[in-house]
Amino acid sequence: MNTSESLLAELARSERPIGVGIIGLGAHGSWAERSHLPALRAVPGYELRALSTSSKQSAERSGQKHGVSRAFGTAAELVACDEVDLVVVAVKVPHHRELVQTALSAAKSVLCEWPLGNALAEAEDMAQLASSRAVPTVVGLQARSHPALAYVRHLVADGYVGEVLSTSVVGSGGAWGATVGPGDHYVLDAANGTTLLTVPFSHALDGLASVLGEPEELRIQLASRRTSAVDTESGQPVPMTAADQVVASGRLPSGAVATFHYRGGMARGTNFRWEINGSEGDLVLTAPIGHPQLSPLTLEGGRGTSTVVAPMTVPQSYVRVPELDARADAPAYTVAHAYRQFLDDLREGTSGVPDFAHGVARHRSIESVRTTRDRTCGPRVDEPSR
Repeated sequence: MNTSESLLAELARSERPIGVGIIGLGAHGSWAERSHLPALRAVPGYELRALSTSSKQSAERSGQKHGVSRAFGTAAELVACDEVDLVVVAVKVPHHRELVQTALSAAKSVLCEWPLGNALAEAEDMAQLASSRAVPTVVGLQARSHPALAYVRHLVADGYVGEVLSTSVVGSGGAWGATVGPGDHYVLDAANGTTLLTVPFSHALDGLASVLGEPEELRIQLASRRTSAVDTESGQPVPMTAADQVVASGRLPSGAVATFHYRGGMARGTNFRWEINGSEGDLVLTAPIGHPQLSPLTLEGGRGTSTVVAPMTVPQSYVRVPELDARADAPAYTVAHAYRQFLDDLREGTSGVPDFAHGVARHRSIESVRTTRDRTCGPRVDEPSR
């Protein structure tokens, strides 16, 4: 939809703050507490007015900790609050559809974390309802809002590397490795929709697409080299049905080749490396973890007669939220830039942040995965050598 025609856009253009209610803002280190809360407080134009958690008691504790007076034990109560203009859904993926539908049924705008739904069908249901309600939506694919990616997007468009010949991404997922924290068992169960494929790989894919265009004929394969992880607290094995290896290849609209490899766990070397190789130069982005959407990114480049890449500084004009530091505030940094871009979209009628329709397209791009076990690379870690 055209965001500039919405009631939320009228509110944004009036310079009055947009009232936000967060579903899932807990008091003990939740994702919303680490990312959305500091992001909203760093971006003028928003005001956190309400929160909800799984019970009235926990909501009141969270409200006291975060200074939010309207603390509800149910999402329905939050959505019904007249002070809430934008509902943020920041809970586990299996609950997204029900909570988003609750908010949309009340004609409230929604920002939903990625993955939008637990597979494509759920995402399509939410996008269709959002379209029928004609309210602005945002899906949490914030990597494209990172200042480093915005700068790289302009460098490529301005011809820094010349004609793009190929691009490659190698990343580590962090989770889906040898060990798992006691609170993260759910990511190992593929049925929950929070996997190496749907989270770090998809965030990286979306970031790459924002710079170089959507890969065409994308072929994705999964492999399960581990079938369990050890709980770091109990020392007991936890079954892992989610794949711990994702390999993909395709072609960019220009004809350039694109390749990806995501692996579970953490590498002893570089955990995120993205190269853009062109006829006139090269750009390299690296990070300490394989999640470009929540990691500080280091940019290097070289062109012309240079035979190596050298550090490049992202100009301050690309840093739209100077109150946050890319390293110290890493979980909130890119989320805050997405919130800042959403304000611009509302005021100017642009579409810099992905909406639910974009979320459906991203789900569709990873839907045709063929699960395989590639035995040519050697035995799985739970199998004896032959």
